Amino acid sequence: MARYEEHPADMRADYTIDQHWDQYTPEEHAMWRALFERQSKLVAGRACKEYLDGLNGLGITLDGIPDFERVSDLMEKRTGWRLVTVPGLIPEKNFFEHLTHRRFPVTYWIRPPEKMDYLQEPDVFHDLFGHVPLLVNPIFADYMHAFGEGGLKALKLDALNYLGRLYWFTVEFGLINTAEGLRIYGSGIVSSKTETVYCLESPIPNRIGYDTLRIMRTDSRIDALQETYFVIDNFEQLFEATRPDFTPYYEKLKTLPDIPRGQIAEGDIVLHRGTGVAG
Repeated sequence: MARYEEHPADMRADYTIDQHWDQYTPEEHAMWRALFERQSKLVAGRACKEYLDGLNGLGITLDGIPDFERVSDLMEKRTGWRLVTVPGLIPEKNFFEHLTHRRFPVTYWIRPPEKMDYLQEPDVFHDLFGHVPLLVNPIFADYMHAFGEGGLKALKLDALNYLGRLYWFTVEFGLINTAEGLRIYGSGIVSSKTETVYCLESPIPNRIGYDTLRIMRTDSRIDALQETYFVIDNFEQLFEATRPDFTPYYEKLKTLPDIPRGQIAEGDIVLHRGTGVAG
């Protein structure tokens, strides 16, 4: 699952490297600025307040690709988290171990201009603009820490596919109910031009109330807009969902069929029933 075509000379056993911020080119900083300018306008009024507060509080701005050390120093004061630089996707075990130590892996490279609108692999913009702002929210920061511990356990139980779906539909593509209406918190949405608008304003996808077991049964795909989004009431609900021992869930899931993308299932709390298939 990792991007290892080029092994950085300074890669360590835990797959971390040095950022080498001074080696970014003017073109790479320009790509960051283009992405940031476009996306910051789109998420205003669509992303949740906790995300926007984190973005502003960490000083993640239009100026250029941020220095991870500077961002880490601000994060550590708030929630004890720091960033570690990685060459791309890393093995699951190493990823979860970093989370258990309140270290969030961030990819160092940024997408080329021809892939500005869509990228299957996470780059520095997805990781830093998408994931990092919520890590200064104490409740979400604790959720991610607990997720790391749960990930290591899921690996031992051969249940990573189920936990991976929970990550996908919360951390990457989650929506939250607020007094102002539905808002975005998932990193895969806030870092995507198309999905930022689509997830809230399109009549196509289903929007369903959060349910851990239901999410773990739900099929997903990475190469299309989502056909179903799950909506939490607040971040406390999300954190409480990580408290149970998931071992009984995993055992039960082995006896249950997967739920296809876009399907409404018995017992769903349907906030919006979609009109069709996204792609």
